[in-house]
Amino acid sequence: MATSENESKDTITVYQERLDALDATLASKMDRWSVPALRTAVGVVFIWFGALKILGVSPAGDLVASTVYVLPPEFFVPVLGVWEVIIGICLLYPPLTRVGLLLLALQLPGTFLPMVLLPEVVYTTFPYGLTVEGQYIVKNLVIIAGALVLGSTVRDESASA
Repeated sequence: MATSENESKDTITVYQERLDALDATLASKMDRWSVPALRTAVGVVFIWFGALKILGVSPAGDLVASTVYVLPPEFFVPVLGVWEVIIGICLLYPPLTRVGLLLLALQLPGTFLPMVLLPEVVYTTFPYGLTVEGQYIVKNLVIIAGALVLGSTVRDESASA
């Protein structure tokens, strides 16, 4: 019986070692590819959303126009779109990451303005029930977190350049 228990423990140990090796491999791949994937994802989102504003087909266009009512929407929405496309391009090209992050830092606070200026558009029940527009705005917290990660890499990129 003791041999059977030892074989069982050995089998468990073998599986644990295999899982540990798989875990180490996956973690290494994620470490290698997470920042490039994040850079690409955030860059593409900014280029895509910005292009929609430039082309006049952004579902956020009316929200932007209602929030920034001091400027004509036919002027401001496309300008914001160009700004967002530039952010995206800068984030996709590592030497321009700092420029992209600066432009993003200037742009992102404005994305939260509807939560204060247009609560009837953003909330179903203040302060926790969000409309689709409110969810669209709150997802920018993920963009902010991604920008912080990308910002943490700029010194590494400068050293390797």
